[in-house]
Amino acid sequence: MNETDLDSLLWPLSRVAEAIEALARRCGLFAGPAQNWASPSGSECKEAESMARWIDAAAAHLGVEAEPVGVAYAEVQAFLAENVPLLLRFPDQTAPRFAALIGHQGKWAIVLGPDLVEHRLSLESLRSALCRGFEGPASHRVDEVLRAVGIAEGEGSRTRVAILQETLSGVRLDGIWLLRVSPRAGFMSQMLRAGLLRRVLGLIGAYTAQYFLFLLSWWIVGKAAFEGHFEHGWLVAWALLLLTIIPLRLFATWLQGLVAIRTGALLKQRLLYGALRLDPDEMRHQGAGQLLGRVIESESVESLALSFGFLGLFSFIELIFATAILYAGAGGLLHVSLLCAWIGVSVFLGWLYWRQRQNWTQTRLDITHDLVERMVGHRTVMAQELRERWHDREDQALEHYLERSLEMDRVGVVLAELVPRGWLVFGLIGLAPAFIWGGTSPAELAIGLGGILLAYRALEQLVSGIRNFAGAAIAWSQVKDFFHAARKPEIAGDPAHVNNVTKGQSDCDGREMLVAHDLSFHYHDRSEPAVKGLSLSVRAGERLLLEGPSGGGKSTLVALLAGLRLPKTGLVLLEGLDRQTLGSAEWRRRVALVPQFHENRVLTESLAFNLLMGRHWPPLDRDLAEAEAVCRELGLGALLDQMPAGLFQMVGESGWQLSHGERSRVYIARALLQGADLLIFDESFAALDPENLAKALVCVLSRARSLMVIAHP
Repeated sequence: MNETDLDSLLWPLSRVAEAIEALARRCGLFAGPAQNWASPSGSECKEAESMARWIDAAAAHLGVEAEPVGVAYAEVQAFLAENVPLLLRFPDQTAPRFAALIGHQGKWAIVLGPDLVEHRLSLESLRSALCRGFEGPASHRVDEVLRAVGIAEGEGSRTRVAILQETLSGVRLDGIWLLRVSPRAGFMSQMLRAGLLRRVLGLIGAYTAQYFLFLLSWWIVGKAAFEGHFEHGWLVAWALLLLTIIPLRLFATWLQGLVAIRTGALLKQRLLYGALRLDPDEMRHQGAGQLLGRVIESESVESLALSFGFLGLFSFIELIFATAILYAGAGGLLHVSLLCAWIGVSVFLGWLYWRQRQNWTQTRLDITHDLVERMVGHRTVMAQELRERWHDREDQALEHYLERSLEMDRVGVVLAELVPRGWLVFGLIGLAPAFIWGGTSPAELAIGLGGILLAYRALEQLVSGIRNFAGAAIAWSQVKDFFHAARKPEIAGDPAHVNNVTKGQSDCDGREMLVAHDLSFHYHDRSEPAVKGLSLSVRAGERLLLEGPSGGGKSTLVALLAGLRLPKTGLVLLEGLDRQTLGSAEWRRRVALVPQFHENRVLTESLAFNLLMGRHWPPLDRDLAEAEAVCRELGLGALLDQMPAGLFQMVGESGWQLSHGERSRVYIARALLQGADLLIFDESFAALDPENLAKALVCVLSRARSLMVIAHP
């Protein structure tokens, strides 16, 4: 298809909402009722950031996720060929237009047009159209260079492409959104969407076929042994069977690795998403040691659960084959009954092992929690305890841990040794009637013996799977709150109200921006409400100081205003709209709260990442310039000059160590750079000395649109 054909496949800005919904429906991401969309106007989406916010809100309204992706110039075509569904923005002089990419067929892209019909379009033409904006000027310069050195246009096509890729290697293409199932969706639906269940079925088929051929090859050997000769044809068949097993085993191994990697990625994504959505009250009572222990256990869940899944699957397949062979052997139904009974014994021993490992894990986590807490409060311990008793608790805990370890190891040894080896004895007993009573052919005895050995191998895998299952189940109890928290409902809001509230009005026009009426809130563990019957209004451009005694409900109030907590009674409106209309994400973007120092964090990342967390990432040049300007206004210029990498210097626990005052100013800069309509600082200036406090106040007062500061009287 040519460029005219591409033009006919692009969705206008007025129908981009329909394009998102049609793309989500066609790819199985959304199956709800038809939406009554109000697409954004050109005036509302002049900036790419505004368009990105609108698309994110529209996708959230459908219950899916639209991830903005930046792709390097040299990787654009490969990215288009490997990822779907995609929403692609094509810049235009009047208004942007969009393409809905839903699939691939070789070198062709399957594009959903405005007529809701699927069309084929070459990936190269799609790539060229996307890159035309920055590829055109560079192409003219490259053509001039090639003509200057005497290379004809046709002869230098490869050279031209190579020079273009080198020239534009630092250019990234934006305006691409990857639609996918939201992390809060059901985990099974995420696996279905990722194609994991299909690959699991392929893994089952490949392993079953491989195991069947393995048994068939031994059947040929056994047949030849009992007949006393090995015909040439059977020898060729035996060799072909062994050769066929090799690609099947390679295919099964590849599928196993692929399923493990993708399932692990989905699980980590969901746990992280759930951790960010936990209620602060659910985590407040836990210390640093407990939180560290839960993080460690999250790694165990992934590795042990996947190992158990594969081992359990393979052992189940092998046990089915072993049961069939035992039934065909000398033991017959008796042998099958003995195997089923022994599997029951194995499961019982596995349950005992799980109980012992659970006790051992709890003891280990208690030691971890206590160790971290004592490390945090080490100086207090030194001051309050006698020197000769500093390690009494550690000695007692280690002794208890050793006892638990011995108990678990005893059961573990019994499980690992008794189950497979005990079955050998048990299986041979099942053959005893055939030896005693006779009347059984040597072939049937050989088949029965082979079934015993196959069951032995399957039980070895079963034992390993049970041990991994026990570890995964115990680790799961530590991280299941993260997993389930991802399902908490998120208020998506109405996309029609994104980017178009109070357009064209001044930030200092004195209008009522935020109104709270008759707010009440109380904590579950307290009888008295923290906030009761409170009403207030904040006008655009105002600078408010809220003072009160400690424990008077100031932090609770601002958490209600910022949308971090929901009031038990009362109503909060922002620009006349409630949270249900605006949505949680849009509310947090417009009202930014800087919590108290001990509740804020510097992440182990670059300083730029810590400053621009409230904006898009990766940052644009203007974002970095603004971040540096804010830092220098806050008195962090000397710090930036000392850092070898400047804004990209790693900071945090394993990076550049920041003082309390520097951390406080990083938190202030982070809030200012978010560009919120209302900034709320909860005792954020307490760690600053008078000189830096004066600089911070000047910066905040000059940059904040509307401001509320919480302080002690």
